[in-house]
Amino acid sequence: MSTDTYATTEQRRAAVRVPLTEDDGLFAKLVGWYSRRTYGDVLDNALVLLHHKPILRAVMQFEGRVAKWDRLDPHLKNLAQLASASLIGCSWCMDFGYYAAHSKGEDTSKFEQVPYWRDSDVFTPVERRVLEYAEAVTVTPPTVTDEMAEALRADLGEDGFVELTMMIAVENERSRFNSALGLTSQGFKATCDLKPA
Repeated sequence: MSTDTYATTEQRRAAVRVPLTEDDGLFAKLVGWYSRRTYGDVLDNALVLLHHKPILRAVMQFEGRVAKWDRLDPHLKNLAQLASASLIGCSWCMDFGYYAAHSKGEDTSKFEQVPYWRDSDVFTPVERRVLEYAEAVTVTPPTVTDEMAEALRADLGEDGFVELTMMIAVENERSRFNSALGLTSQGFKATCDLKPA
């Protein structure tokens, strides 16, 4: 995917339903510094959340704890998150999810096939069950069956299955928030695709 597939900063910002804040207070400066240092850019959703700093602080604390969960294979976790984001239609989460996994050195070779997983032959049986479950949890109302849960509990163990379910719920929160506010791809994936000069 080339960088020209992404909207310009002006186009992206015009689509957001809440202005991206230009707050220049100390907390906003710290958020901007950390975001640029960690991700190379200030996250658009952080700029939206700066309109309500207590929510931003709570989200940052929660996401810090979520990042420490380790009972589920990171690859399966990523596939589940991307399946949920894809079904909801959150291009911001799809873009950032690819970047986050790539930045940690994780295998991203199957990610572009996630929206088409039913027709793709690149996924293992366990990955297919994870993708099917992520979609079943994400649709409204959820369509999870006892058979799905039983198969995944056998695949992942009780703790892995609980983490998978919560991770999908967390991604639903992220994707629904970002989509509802009109946040779109920031071009993070493109930075992964750039070849060193």
